[in-house]
Amino acid sequence: MLVLRSVVFNVLFYALLVGMLVIGIPLIRAPEKVVKAYAALWGRLSLGLLRAICGTRLDYRGVERIPPGGLIVAAKHQSFLDIMVLLPLAPSFTYVMKHELSLIPLFGPLMLRGGMIAIDRSRGRHIMGDLNVRVKQVVEAGQQLIIFPEGTRRPPGAEPLYKSGVSHLYTATGATCLPVALNTGVFWPRQSFLRYPGTLVIDVLDPIEPGLSKSAFQTRLQDEIEAASDRQLAVLRASGEGRL
Repeated sequence: MLVLRSVVFNVLFYALLVGMLVIGIPLIRAPEKVVKAYAALWGRLSLGLLRAICGTRLDYRGVERIPPGGLIVAAKHQSFLDIMVLLPLAPSFTYVMKHELSLIPLFGPLMLRGGMIAIDRSRGRHIMGDLNVRVKQVVEAGQQLIIFPEGTRRPPGAEPLYKSGVSHLYTATGATCLPVALNTGVFWPRQSFLRYPGTLVIDVLDPIEPGLSKSAFQTRLQDEIEAASDRQLAVLRASGEGRL
């Protein structure tokens, strides 16, 4: 049943994605907020499919900790699913994404029209000046910037590889940072088509107010996210849910 449900879900999920991209072509000239609302709708429909077909439920914890207004959301990154599960936490979201994603037909132009920030890693440190300006504009506009501090997906339980970009943005913009731990990789693993049933936890941690040094912020962010992620994995190992 696991394989069958996963196949059915994947077929419907990618059909939904392609269908909404095609239907959304006129939105390439729409206002940013309209494109974001359309992306949020895609996220809700996709999560609904995952719950209905695969039995994967979502449990959002600590949402009362989310401060109003602009901030940086720094989340653990284990799965493609992260893009969808974080949307309900950020009513006016802006993602930092790889430049390569902006080159995908239909998808890239829509994301850029929706205000997403594409970064070209080949430029090295030269990207940080432009990124600081963009992120500061996002936060001052009362929006939520979503960033994955490790930069790429990491398997559950893997050694963390946090990069310095998020600490640079935190100190350069003076923004509050909201750490988020999650266990998506247990239910939607990397490099696998299987989608596992169970309760997926998105754990919103205490906000980190501005004012810390880069090193102090980096240490606190990593320690808190990793500790919460380890607790989630321990619970799942005990319950036998997902793929571990």
